[in-house]
Amino acid sequence: MRLALATAALAPLLLWQGRRVRRVTPRLPEAEGPREGSTGHGPPLHLLVLGDSAAAGVGVARQDEALTGRLLAELAPQHTLHWRLLAHTGDDLAQTAQRLPALGVEHFDVAVLSIGVNDVTGRTPPARWVRGYADLLARLRRDHGVRLSVLTPVPPMDLFPALPQPLRWTMGQGARRLNHALAALAERTPGCMLLQVPFPIDPGLMAHDGFHPGARANLLWAQAAAAAIRRYHQASFDSSPATP
Repeated sequence: MRLALATAALAPLLLWQGRRVRRVTPRLPEAEGPREGSTGHGPPLHLLVLGDSAAAGVGVARQDEALTGRLLAELAPQHTLHWRLLAHTGDDLAQTAQRLPALGVEHFDVAVLSIGVNDVTGRTPPARWVRGYADLLARLRRDHGVRLSVLTPVPPMDLFPALPQPLRWTMGQGARRLNHALAALAERTPGCMLLQVPFPIDPGLMAHDGFHPGARANLLWAQAAAAAIRRYHQASFDSSPATP
């Protein structure tokens, strides 16, 4: 209620600020490099990275500095990775879901998801967002065999340097609302893990557009995702019956 009242009262200013941010913020390209491949040594792991511009590597020049490249570097010593990146600038949850047919009948063990910033800026209602997210997770399990979905929280948009006040405050509140819904969804959905990414309050983690993660942030993000994947695999191994 507080957010709705504040947004209504500030609507003209927020609209002006939003338009100005879009006009003056540098439009960075997606990171260059392959979007699928195989690498590493050890037991096979089929990995999907799915989502928005942050997952696509906007903010760094090459995919090896982006989330996917950093994640491959973390996991390749333990696994032979067969991986694919399906992420696009500007995609919200609905647009991400619409891209799933591009995967065909391909199956994955693990999906790492980055979704939500564009739903905050697009003001997707949390109830509708979490219903769509639940449907997306169900499709990944049913159609693509995903056993573990690693969910990235919406970043703290109230810390984005590119956003002026009070737009920054309203975006931060919107991100918190989606994250509250996401935490509840992860808790009640088998095979889901909500990341706790240890981002310090440091503008140096951001790309120079003040909106996307830089190379250091991607490293922290990938390390947290890799640790979650390792915990899941260790728990699965520990719970499997011993070979007689």
